[in-house]
Amino acid sequence: MIQGRNSIFFFFCFILLFSQANCKKGDTQTDPQTQIPIVPVSISLNPNSTEYIHLNLVNGWETITGGYRGIIVYRKSVNEFTAFERACPYDWNLTTSRLVVDASGITAACPNCKSKFILLDGTPFEGPSHYPLKQYQATYDGFLLYIFN
Repeated sequence: MIQGRNSIFFFFCFILLFSQANCKKGDTQTDPQTQIPIVPVSISLNPNSTEYIHLNLVNGWETITGGYRGIIVYRKSVNEFTAFERACPYDWNLTTSRLVVDASGITAACPNCKSKFILLDGTPFEGPSHYPLKQYQATYDGFLLYIFN
């Protein structure tokens, strides 16, 4: 009877040890398409406030803190917004690959790979990136804009 208990005990210890060996400290989840690390996003802001003055108008945009390398928020219409990760889907692992919105305000470009994206839907239209921008959920209730994943 004791020998059976010892066998079961050693079996469970072996399973526990084996399962721990497959875990790497610091593993992070990544987006399966672009490999950009997935970080929790839960932001609320008032797009009509003076703090986000450029979001007060349709086709306006702002960059905010959050996500992996920051977030670009774009106002598509009076009641519709998009929110995109600033990390380039092509060069996401480079710290300098933070997208920059161009002077037109409707496209963004990566300073490293020169990929360009349309802020209406995140579609790439120039450069080596074949992936669209990583998009976050954006819900507007008429007063506050909620950005989350």
